[in-house]
Amino acid sequence: MNNKKPFYWVPSLYLGEALPFSAVMLISVIMFKEFGLTDGQITVYTGWMGLPWVIKPIWSPIIDNLKTKRWWIVSMQFLMGIALAMVAFTLPTSYWLQGSLAIFMLIAFASATHDISADGFYIIGLKEKDQEWYVGIRNTFYRIGMVIGQGGLVLLAGHLQEGWLGQTFQSTASSWLLVFLILGILMTLLAIYHSLVLPKVEVAEHERFDFAEQMREFVATLEVFFTKPHIISALCFILLFRLPEGLLTKIVPLFLTRSVAEGGLAMSDKNFGLIYGTLGVIGLLLGGILGGWAVSKWGLKKCLWPLVLCITLPDAVYVYLSFFPTDNLWLTGACVCIEQIGYGLGFAAYTLYLVTFSRGERSTAVFSICTAGQYFGGVMLPGMVSGLISENIGYQNFFLLVMLLCLVTFAVTAFVKIDNHEQ
Repeated sequence: MNNKKPFYWVPSLYLGEALPFSAVMLISVIMFKEFGLTDGQITVYTGWMGLPWVIKPIWSPIIDNLKTKRWWIVSMQFLMGIALAMVAFTLPTSYWLQGSLAIFMLIAFASATHDISADGFYIIGLKEKDQEWYVGIRNTFYRIGMVIGQGGLVLLAGHLQEGWLGQTFQSTASSWLLVFLILGILMTLLAIYHSLVLPKVEVAEHERFDFAEQMREFVATLEVFFTKPHIISALCFILLFRLPEGLLTKIVPLFLTRSVAEGGLAMSDKNFGLIYGTLGVIGLLLGGILGGWAVSKWGLKKCLWPLVLCITLPDAVYVYLSFFPTDNLWLTGACVCIEQIGYGLGFAAYTLYLVTFSRGERSTAVFSICTAGQYFGGVMLPGMVSGLISENIGYQNFFLLVMLLCLVTFAVTAFVKIDNHEQ
């Protein structure tokens, strides 16, 4: 089994990377809304669960120096499978909130650890030319995992609540119990599959883990990072570029599914899973492909501003939907798809900037700091406060504020430096 071609394990590996992230950061938003939590509570709770993806560079040396990445991948998938099933059986209890939040945080740490292991295994398990060939495949299957999670499984929850399997799973708790039980089973099956097909390309030679030495390595990486050219403008760009989109990420699903009386569009879970979880993700994937093609053809420096406009201006569709609400599912779907295509285009440029900024000494470790920084400043913090803001000013004013904050994205883009050799 060790001679299996990469196609036997690369797609499934990144499917396994997407499913738990989708469960913790996206599916939980809709589920908590249906359990009666406010926007502010939902965004604060789910925002904190993004912390492991921010701080994962701290323990990444442990993954490199204890056991093998293959061992970490399989172990974390088994752990997440069990934990997702535990979420399922926690939901019908009186302590569902405390229990699910605690288990979600465990899943988040396991998922962040799995990400470190999977990305490292991808590098050592494939030849360099295969890494380039399979990068599109890994990204595609990651998006497929997102479609399964925030699309298919939310769609399933909606069908169950409408009595698709009779009255047994018609309650909110029972429908989401089945959803998370399915997720747990999927992750467990992936763990079993990967224990059989992942090639054994490493030998666990490390007899002990020198914590002091690893901390010295981490400090040395920080020194390389903070002595990069144009570090101030780069930091502002890394931390603030995604601010408008970070505010939208948690609120858009809530806006689409809240009742008309609450200022939302009253979209059912079934329709939300179809529109946002499926068409939206397809739009995001399409935008990413087009953005990558544009940058490869004309270079990052020439494409930066057009792609920045693509990631900001389509946010206006939510201003339109909040001021002119509609029950036309396909009009709403078109708006969501347009915004997600724009996000995919802009994020492609942003990601390529992080790659070019990280080149040089300790490039892998520097890139991990960049991704942690962009998640902290562009996703976690804006996401945590977004619900509190929308509760106090309403969805219409919230979306207007998001458009205003696009000026922040323009400002950090205006000052960022991209040298000719970085195109």
